[in-house]
Formats: sequence, structure tokens, C-alpha cells
Amino acid sequence: MSWILPERIDNHFPGHRVVVALFALITLTTIGRSLFHMLAPDGGAQSVAHIPLSTFTPIQAGQAVIFVFALWGLSQLIVAILYVIALTRYRALIPLFLLLMFVEYSGRYLLGHFRPLDVTSAPPGKILDHIMIPLSLVLLYFSQPRWGRP
Repeated sequence: MSWILPERIDNHFPGHRVVVALFALITLTTIGRSLFHMLAPDGGAQSVAHIPLSTFTPIQAGQAVIFVFALWGLSQLIVAILYVIALTRYRALIPLFLLLMFVEYSGRYLLGHFRPLDVTSAPPGKILDHIMIPLSLVLLYFSQPRWGRP
């Protein structure tokens, strides 16, 4: 298992170099997909996923929303697992994850302004954005080595 959770985090990859090349291609594809879903007028729902939004009954529309929220929950769980790995094995990655946390919550905040959603009241996540954006920056600041233990 040491090749999955190595003792040391550096830029050394012990496997075949084709893996790095294909991982880079997958990474670029993932970036493209996520940018498309964030920027496309329909979020990719009809244009990519072929979800016939205009023909949905209210029940079908509700099922689609619930499905998308379930996918979002899966993504949040994966991020949380990465946080747990950082806490238990790779604390050196905490500053990087704090930076990514800042980017994620700032992105949520911005997407909320560019793609407003009609809701009956502010969801907890919207309130959390206002807390997590500055908190992640403060924690990142105090993650600098100069603040460490003497």
C-alpha cells in the first residue's frame, strides 16, 4: 500500500510514464467538462446529457434536481475523503487543500450570482460561503511555517 499512501510527498512517480500522460489527459478532460457545465447556458443538461428539460413533468423535473444533488453529494464526499487523508497522513497538503477550499467556496459564491436560483429561503450553503471564504484564507495564512511550533 505504500505506493498508494507513500511516506513522502514529492514529484517522484514510481509507475509507468504512460500512466502520467494518460492521467494528464484525463485531468484536462475533467477541467473541460467542469468548465462546460459551469458556463453552458443549459449547464450541459440538454446539450450534453440529452435531458429533455422542456418536456419534463413537475415530478420528472424534481427527480432530475434530486439526482444532480446526489451527484454533488458524491463529489463532496470525495473531497471530504481527501481532507481525511490529509489530516491522518499528509498534513503537508493542508495548505494546498485550504487554497482549493477557498477556490471552491468562492466559485460557489460567484456561480450563485451568475446563475441565481429561485429559492424560498437562503440554503445553509449560501450562508456557509460567507464564512468559509474568509476562514479558509485565515487558516491558509496561519499555515505558513513561521506560525508553526517552535
